[in-house]
Amino acid sequence: MKWFARVFLWLILSVGPGWTQTADDQLHEAIDQLAEFDYAARMEAARALRRADPDVARPALLHAVEHHQDSYVQFRSLVLIYGLDLPDGDKVFRTALSSSNDRVRASAYEYFEIFPSPSVVSQLLAALDTETSEFVRPYLVRALAANDDDSSVRERLVRDIHRGQGYFRSAVIEALGDHGASYAVDSLMPLIAEDGPFRDDALLALGKIGDRRIIQELRQTQRDGDVKLQPIVSAAACLLDVGCDGQLNYIVDTLRYGIERPNENSQELIRNAATALSALATDGQQGALNALFELGMNASETARAPIALALGKVALRNPAIVQNTLVDAASEASMPEAELLLLRDAFDMLDEDFAEERFYVLMRNGYWDGFGSTKARAVASAAIRVLEF
Repeated sequence: MKWFARVFLWLILSVGPGWTQTADDQLHEAIDQLAEFDYAARMEAARALRRADPDVARPALLHAVEHHQDSYVQFRSLVLIYGLDLPDGDKVFRTALSSSNDRVRASAYEYFEIFPSPSVVSQLLAALDTETSEFVRPYLVRALAANDDDSSVRERLVRDIHRGQGYFRSAVIEALGDHGASYAVDSLMPLIAEDGPFRDDALLALGKIGDRRIIQELRQTQRDGDVKLQPIVSAAACLLDVGCDGQLNYIVDTLRYGIERPNENSQELIRNAATALSALATDGQQGALNALFELGMNASETARAPIALALGKVALRNPAIVQNTLVDAASEASMPEAELLLLRDAFDMLDEDFAEERFYVLMRNGYWDGFGSTKARAVASAAIRVLEF
């Protein structure tokens, strides 16, 4: 589809209900375009559908989720439905839990992590016995961790800390930490004493949960541990409010050192320091987020990538703090273009469509609400443009 045709499509879908009949054919064409090989065509199609009359777009997208022959179109249609503020969203995403399309199910799991519902717990638990995809299962685990009022959910998640593939075990540990699963502390504690692949995950999870029983272990690890592990240890200590200012400064200095003195060990050091800052920023530590932006924007390509990924995780897990930081970084004369480009790199690498749509909705609402200022509204507009929403 040529450039002028895409612009025409956008105009048709943006003019409102008076053009509904004409827009209908264009609407279905835009839905088909969601799976185009050409990125620009996919982007423009999604952009047009976001700006279409919701009363017209919703039924067309719902039909595409269930009946379109292209599985990727089914997935992208469900993602876009989230951004249209569907009145009966729970019902739509509950139906999507039974889809044969991996991506559709993953998006449904993400939805029920954000909007927990007791009505889906039995379905989520049953899915643990069949959901073996490396791409999908982590989203299911996170949905269960957000819906853990049921004792059977807690028991199953705790069991899965110690069994299954390593990738899945890491997902369980991270989800338990992110959702403050205090019931899992006794099962996580032994992992921080092991020199194994789950030590980092367990340290951060226990820090997020806030169990101070690990403080003595953290102090011992700081005295004797691997230098590359120290940023993670410092992040866990900061999450427990143990000398947080000093811990944060150490992590930032470590990241800066890794960037400025590249060697064969610096990449792992950079990744660990960026991961540590990401955990703190997600928890609401503004200084950690400021450091990710500041150091990431000016880093070389090899260092920029892990920092961008760490920043992207903050945007997906705590979008509000990123939103506020972008507004603070702007002035009446200039927008935070460099910050937004770093964030775009993150989104490109993470490929988290549903979470990105959530970020778009936040920015869209910010544009209309204005966050109380003209500057903030301009930042929202710039974010929608640079991030290609």
